[in-house]
This record gives sequence, structure tokens and C-alpha cells, in this order.
Amino acid sequence: YAINGKSGVKLWEFEMEFLATASPAIGSDGTVYIGSGDWKAYALDGKSGIKKWEFETGGSVISLVIGADGTVYLGAGIKYYALDGKSGTKKWEFRPGFTIVSSSPAIGADGTVYVAARSDLSAYGMVYALDGRSGTKKWEFKTGGQVEDSSPAIGSDGTVYVGSDKKVYAIKTDSKGPAKSPWPMRGQNAQHTGRAPAK
Repeated sequence: YAINGKSGVKLWEFEMEFLATASPAIGSDGTVYIGSGDWKAYALDGKSGIKKWEFETGGSVISLVIGADGTVYLGAGIKYYALDGKSGTKKWEFRPGFTIVSSSPAIGADGTVYVAARSDLSAYGMVYALDGRSGTKKWEFKTGGQVEDSSPAIGSDGTVYVGSDKKVYAIKTDSKGPAKSPWPMRGQNAQHTGRAPAK
């Protein structure tokens, strides 16, 4: 649903085949991106709600973030994907081994995409650093417990923080802070307050 923030009047609605499973992300041009349990991601016109495109994934879409260049990064099932925000064309996909996507990506200032996943086969989780353009793995970090719903967060100095079981890990990176994007990570900012950045 799109609802007028002042009056509460419904502006439009868009019906999917199954439940919405990912929070919407909004592009700089007003496009609304949302994921569903029907194994699809959708791009909607922010003014009318008309579907621009849909992309079929290999599982329920649980997370969506937007890079500085408009690339949409999403996690679904056992893979992470990078899509062209305008066309919905797949740029790359990354499967993190015997693990399941369990959190939202975070994007560093250098374009590195940080993702986390949990394993159903053993008591550990993984954090991966991926090249934002190609999806190539730069490095991986094994945690001492499962990474369930904790999404990576990037500090102003580029440190990546992630929660795993009863611990929080701080991982040094070369990213120099979060990307200058309207949606570099879940919550839209490093503090995860959900507030839009001040203009």
C-alpha cells in the first residue's frame, strides 16, 4: 500500500501472489522495490503503483537495499542477487555455500557488498565481502554461532559489525564507511533508526 502521510488516505495498492516478505526500498527516482514469498522481487512506480518489472528468484525475498548507482541488491532463499534497478536485469548472483540467506546486505563506500548467512548443517554463520560490480567473493569470515536476523552494519571508519548467536563481531575492512546511497543498508543509515537522511 501507498498511503498519504498527512491524511492517511490510500493512494494505491499492489497485490502480489503471496505475502510481502521484505521491507520496501525506495529509489532516488521514486521507484518502490519490494520482495515477496512468491519468490519474486517487484519494482513499482511510486506514484501509481503500476508494476515496472518483476524478477523471479530461488526463494522468498527477505531483504532489499539500493546501491549508489541504482543497483538493487537482494537476498532470497540460498542466494544473493544484484539487479539493474531500471530494468530488473540480473547483473550477478552469489550462493554462499551450504548456507541460507538470513539478513540484509550492507554496501560500503568502495562498492563492496557485505552479506551474512546461516548454516543449517552446523553451528556457525558466515559473513562475506563481495565485489559490488561482479559479485566475486573478496573474503569470508566464519562466526562462532549462527547469524540469524542480524544484518551487517558499517561504521564511519569502515568497520563491519554483525551479531552471531550471543556475540557481536567487529571486522576491519577497507570500505571507509557506508556507501553514499539513499539505502546503503537496512534502516537506510548506519544507526538503523529508520529516519530519512537530513537534507
